[in-house]
Amino acid sequence: MELLSQYLDSELDELHSHDIRFRTIGDMSRLPAWLAAKIEAAKEKTSRNTAMTLNIALSYGGRQEILQAALRMSRAMKEGTLDEESVSEQVLEGFLDTAGLPDPDLLIRTGGELRISNFLLWQSAYSELYFTDLLWPDFDELAFMKAVEAYQSRQRRYGMTSEQVEPRGGAG
Repeated sequence: MELLSQYLDSELDELHSHDIRFRTIGDMSRLPAWLAAKIEAAKEKTSRNTAMTLNIALSYGGRQEILQAALRMSRAMKEGTLDEESVSEQVLEGFLDTAGLPDPDLLIRTGGELRISNFLLWQSAYSELYFTDLLWPDFDELAFMKAVEAYQSRQRRYGMTSEQVEPRGGAG
């Protein structure tokens, strides 16, 4: 927790000067009150920034996020602000922690693990996955560029087959 606090102290002004919005996902109520207040202040300070968004997952789990979204939808139905017939994937996405953010194109997993570990379960449905044996502290700019190169060499299919993405005999 101290590391995050130190990061906010040392980097928040730079984030703000570069028009970067600071956001978090996860259950902030599980954090110490002093840190939650510092995070809220950082989010407020950068809330109008538009060049980029830095989104940090704290006390986060994908299953918990989906459960909380379902509970929020249920409350909205009980309050009469949402009717059952209008429920769709897009409506559910609006109740997720990441509402308003694009789904990740590339999900990088460090440390040699070949799993996503309950991270962005809904949002990563069509993300390209990249696995590396490097540990997070060793994942430098060169390693990042290798991940980006691997991503660029892939065909994004969003659940379709290659033939559906590039039909044969189509117009040249």
